[in-house]
Amino acid sequence: MRSENKFRIAVRKFGPFESAMEKLWKKFCDFSGCSLEAELVPLDLHPLYEATIAAGGLKSGDWDVAHINTDWIFEAWTNGDIENLKDYIKDKPPVEYPQGWSDSLLQLQQFGEDVAGLPFHDGPECFIYRKDLFEDPIEQQAYLGKYGSPLGVPETWQEFHQVAQFFTRPEQNLYGTLFACLPDGHNTIFDFCLQLWTRGGRVIRPDASVHLDTPEAIAGLDFYRTIVKDQSAVHPKAFDYESVQAGMAFARGEVAMMVNWFGFASMCEVYEESAVKGKVDITRLPHDENSESASLNVYWLYTIGSGSRNKKIAYDFIHFATNQENDKLLTLEGGIGCRLSTWNDPEINKVIPYYHKLEMLHKEARSLPQKSNWAQIAEVIDQAVLKALNTDIPSAEILRQAQEQITETN
Repeated sequence: MRSENKFRIAVRKFGPFESAMEKLWKKFCDFSGCSLEAELVPLDLHPLYEATIAAGGLKSGDWDVAHINTDWIFEAWTNGDIENLKDYIKDKPPVEYPQGWSDSLLQLQQFGEDVAGLPFHDGPECFIYRKDLFEDPIEQQAYLGKYGSPLGVPETWQEFHQVAQFFTRPEQNLYGTLFACLPDGHNTIFDFCLQLWTRGGRVIRPDASVHLDTPEAIAGLDFYRTIVKDQSAVHPKAFDYESVQAGMAFARGEVAMMVNWFGFASMCEVYEESAVKGKVDITRLPHDENSESASLNVYWLYTIGSGSRNKKIAYDFIHFATNQENDKLLTLEGGIGCRLSTWNDPEINKVIPYYHKLEMLHKEARSLPQKSNWAQIAEVIDQAVLKALNTDIPSAEILRQAQEQITETN
């Protein structure tokens, strides 16, 4: 329950987000004269969704502002959980709105002329790797001697698997790769879609129906279940870690390469306890030999609860928090700013030399479908992937069963 004299913000639980939000609220109060005390409540994914949307906290007024990701924004909007920002933006537009942001960060919260939120944190999925390992002459010589081919950043999934096996050295607490397989209803779905897309497949057909039992999906699931269960290639905590924990393991120097959100590469350069600062780079995801790379664009938004009793203050705060200076502040704390000015900022790119590559990633980034029953479909996909990871049932059969369930929901 809320205290009447506090401004409540539901924060995605992650150290850099929490520290940035504390600093932003203090700066906002100094700037505006606001005397309300903020109650910043850090919540993991499931508790955050439950508190804001499933339990109706945004609609009831429990929350003034909440971090909502684009997986949930369609549901939150159609449920009436969040305030329409259209008139607020018309009366007091954010600085350089909308041209200060990439179009790819403004589309998923736009419903006709209505606007459901402003960008908070970005960072598409990308391939993150230890450039110090790949550039080491000793490693290059050893790889050439073992496989008869030069060591390079893998371009195909087959090369990725081989390189992962090469760098797996449990005695050094170093592992070739790491997937975030904790069953949280998110990461396995993202991984499945990326495997599908980088094999030339697609989730949604032109008639807007969902089809999973395709050759590309079967091939992708076959590869994913094989590599995740390969102890000679993958970090032993794969089944225990979600994306944040996987990112922290990489920052500790335990992983040679991984597919994860751009923010976890960036964090390696600004996180005080990072063991790999200056040793990291990013590039496009691997792909099937006959296909092209792809990325996934899921981003976080500032939203205002439709039941908030502090809506003007809430908008003034997110208007302030999304300006150039504060977007940059979030980045220096370890989050990912969303403005074009931040992506190309010389200071940011000096600290994080690959920051400017965000623009490249966004050109290849796709989004998950915005369907009213996507939560149900995602649950079916999640269970299918988990079944693949935990049983020996053929991928084709798993996806056939999943397709039957999805057809029933269409």
